[in-house]
Amino acid sequence: MREKWKNQLVVVRGGGDLATGIIHKLYRCGFQVVVLEIETPSAIRRHVAFSEAVYEGRMTVEGITCCFAGDAECPELAEQKMREILRRGEIPLFADPEGRLISYLKPWAVVDAIIAKKNMGTRMDMAPVTVGVGPGFTAGEDVKVVVETKRGHNLGRLIYEGQAAPNSGIPGIIGGYGKERVNHAEADGILYGVRKISDLVEAGEVIAVIKSKDEAGNPCEVPVCAKIKGVLRGLIRDGYPVTKGFKIADVDPRESEKKNCFTISDKARCIAGGVLEALMAEPV
Repeated sequence: MREKWKNQLVVVRGGGDLATGIIHKLYRCGFQVVVLEIETPSAIRRHVAFSEAVYEGRMTVEGITCCFAGDAECPELAEQKMREILRRGEIPLFADPEGRLISYLKPWAVVDAIIAKKNMGTRMDMAPVTVGVGPGFTAGEDVKVVVETKRGHNLGRLIYEGQAAPNSGIPGIIGGYGKERVNHAEADGILYGVRKISDLVEAGEVIAVIKSKDEAGNPCEVPVCAKIKGVLRGLIRDGYPVTKGFKIADVDPRESEKKNCFTISDKARCIAGGVLEALMAEPV
């Protein structure tokens, strides 16, 4: 079965933690995978997000390495870099938020895993197989198939007509907590971590600060405090510019989940299985 798929090129738009679960699974199943990201990704679960390769040059998640290949200004040069990285057994990632490389590379499949809750420009005519992950896509219009991302009975389900469940704006319940798990910036500014991912934190503990300005324009620091006790599962990288309301941190109330800060989540694996099914169920 692996031989049947390994020469098929799949472009995945997005490199966050959910997209990384998809990329990882497709790579393991023999697809040639290329990732397209924005120039300044803002992954919360940074230790399991291939998008961090934009900053670090390379990012390894569960034994598989993604390599930053630059931008897509010159498609011919980008393709050369892509082929070189693929030959090394690694996954190439380009800064190409508009997806300009797609028309040049002519992939067999395009998977939009940006998780923007809206369509950021993916069209059904981009490839023979197109998959939209989460809300914002209409199966049969924007893409051929949509994969459900809402936690619950339908997580990972394929939708061939219509849309995924709309974004509720409320995080899924884990350990009895939903919106309490997540921190959003309370001011515009530059974020700096005080604690690090995988640390055990207490409710009310300062986990980061935002260097901002007060109403008079004077420099100030706005503390970011954990709302619940648990494991700091995600935190935006130091020096990232945030705006008020921007999602910046995630605390898991299950202290036993500390080691899982460094592995792909159950949700990401389930969604990845749905994407894999969407690709393999289509005729080649």
